[in-house]
Order: sequence, then structure tokens, then C-alpha cells
Amino acid sequence: MKLTLYIYVALALQAIPVAAQTSADAILEKSAKAYRDAKGISATFSIQTQTGATTESAEGIINMQGDKFTLATPGILTWYDGLTQWVYLTEANEVNISTPEGEELRLTNPAVLIRDYRKGFKAEYGGEATGRSGRMIHQVELKPTGKSDIAGIELQIDKAGSLPSYIRISMKNGTYSAIRIANLQTGLSRPDGFFAFPEGKYPGAEVIDLR
Repeated sequence: MKLTLYIYVALALQAIPVAAQTSADAILEKSAKAYRDAKGISATFSIQTQTGATTESAEGIINMQGDKFTLATPGILTWYDGLTQWVYLTEANEVNISTPEGEELRLTNPAVLIRDYRKGFKAEYGGEATGRSGRMIHQVELKPTGKSDIAGIELQIDKAGSLPSYIRISMKNGTYSAIRIANLQTGLSRPDGFFAFPEGKYPGAEVIDLR
């Protein structure tokens, strides 16, 4: 289960489509700047996934700093140092090593999605509303511009802080993942080693190199 986290926009409903598109882009650019200005970020989140008639829920913690991140959910720990990704499966005591890029990376790291959404998506503004967080948000939907298994991504961007509070990824096969972000802290500084797999803490782990 990956995290994978999304965003929002602003403009009046009566605005013409071209203006709405410009507003959506402006909101996402403001959100990307908020990520940069926030430096290191830590947040708790809840994630719900549905596949067919099966719904699963979990909670986790994400740390982000630039393109780097760590992600912790029950049974799965992920580190990404900007190039290499390590996914440790606690029950199997194995770590999978890969170099994610493109759509996979954008759907794992909200900061990359917001910054690089134009590489795979078109943003559409959905107006202002009271979000699931109880605060005013901008609603933005990202639609794939090319071949993709994704049907769309719904983003709720906090109007005051310009960072996403809710992300829902819907797939063409009917499955979805919905993420609510809470307890967000900014201004944190992590050493580079924080975002790499700490081999010494997991002796005996089986290494599966997928690069």
C-alpha cells in the first residue's frame, strides 16, 4: 500500500474554461511553492483502499523533504533518497530495491505529483468547499493526458496553507485509494541518511534488487 498523496485549485464557477484552467495551474504552482518553503514535512495519514467488494483501511506516517520521503504503514516501510527506493516487508523480512520514475514516483510522493503533474495530467478546477478536514479547501481534479490505468485524481488543497489534505486516486478498473492527511508539521530538517534504508536495523533481511 503506497502512499501516494494530491491537490486543488480556485476560480468562480461562472468563469470560462480557459480561465479555470489557468486558475487550476496557479493553485498547483502555489502548492508546489508551499512544499518548497515548508522544508521538511512530517504528517500522519489514514488510507482506505477498495478492490472489488474488499475495503481495507490503515494509518501511517510520511516524512518528505524535497524529492526524498519515508513512508510507514502497517507491515510496510518505504525509504526514497531521490534516486533509490527501498520497500521493506516486515512479515517476510525482505527489502525490495528499485529506482521508481514517472507515474509511479508521482503517485508515491505528493510533492512530486504537485510539482510535475503537467507531465501526465491536466488540472481542472472544482471550486471552493468545506473539505473533509473541516477547513476551506480548493478542489482540483487531475485527468490523465495519455495512456494510463488511472481514471482521475481528486485533490483537496487547504486554502490557508496551500498543502493537500485529501487525495483520492481512482483507477479505470474501479478500484481506488483515498488518503486523508492530518497532524502536518513543517520546517523539519532531516539528514540525507534518514531517507535511506538503515541496513543495520534489519540484519538478515533478504535483499531483492529490482533495478
